Amino acid sequence: MTLHHFPQLAAAARHTALALALLAGLPFNAQAQDAGKALGGLFQSLIRPNQPAQPAPSQPNTASGLAGALLGASLSPGGQQAAQGGDLFKLLSQSLDQIDEPREIQIGQQLAAVLLGSKPLYPDVALQRYVNQLGRWISLQSSRPDLPWTFAILDDPGFNAFAAPGGYVFVTKGLIDRVADEGELAGILAHEITHVTAKHHLIAMNKTARAGLLTQVISSQLKNDLGGMVSSQLLALGKNMYSKGLDQQDEFDADRTGVALATRAGFDPYGLVAVLQQLRTAAPDDASFALSLSTHPPAQTRLNQLEQAMGTRLDAYAGQPAVTVAQRLSSANRRPTAQAPGRAPAKK
Repeated sequence: MTLHHFPQLAAAARHTALALALLAGLPFNAQAQDAGKALGGLFQSLIRPNQPAQPAPSQPNTASGLAGALLGASLSPGGQQAAQGGDLFKLLSQSLDQIDEPREIQIGQQLAAVLLGSKPLYPDVALQRYVNQLGRWISLQSSRPDLPWTFAILDDPGFNAFAAPGGYVFVTKGLIDRVADEGELAGILAHEITHVTAKHHLIAMNKTARAGLLTQVISSQLKNDLGGMVSSQLLALGKNMYSKGLDQQDEFDADRTGVALATRAGFDPYGLVAVLQQLRTAAPDDASFALSLSTHPPAQTRLNQLEQAMGTRLDAYAGQPAVTVAQRLSSANRRPTAQAPGRAPAKK
């Protein structure tokens, strides 16, 4: 599969300036340097499909260098950057109606820096490209297809997925390893895409800021390890949100809408159901699932909610032969959604 098969994907890629910056300054080890350079070329080719790929520019292996790369060259450095972050925080403290799409994307860039500050990208060119293209295909079926959608894999063994405002979605390598097939991965990506389209993260940070909890958040969680490049208040809100999770109702909404979105994109509607069944059977002391379980409603409750919402209405779209991630990667010239991959309806 290439972007030439999807003009819409190519258009979205041209707006994704963060994709190349994601790779600059990341702490890859010596053995991963070549893969990191290749990833840089890959993401640059996604951003500029009509230009030859160039190696990713070298950056100091520091948190401040990472933040500068993520925030983009068009943003002001130093104190001006912090001031911009402060302005965004003031907006979050007031009304979400004042946050237009460009500001939403700026907030998402800064929260992406928080996520990437904890884990590097997984240095596998083919796998990163696959997840990025798969996610973008699904996002094109969403209510906000024109956001600069960016999908990437974090080098972490845990089972987790994260999103940030403006179209930034991350999954961990541990999650990729544990999904049984493409339909399950599509269900997870659709869930995270729904969080973005519904602005669940902005709503959560707005509630925290307006409730006067910021001082407590800063004192208990903030470690200013990005060299003052962005607003400490905004970072504190982001770290608090990712450690506590979103409201339960937002998670239920992302489940329901995500199932519909994955189905619309051509995937088995029961992919997310199968993932929730895996979470339901996870051992409470399994560190791989600890964060995911602690920041989401109980898996059985989510399954019950989905059962009520879905009924049997989507059964006609289920039951196609399942395609694993490994099988899809071995078929480089096939579009992820060319054949609506699926599995038999999961039973509870």
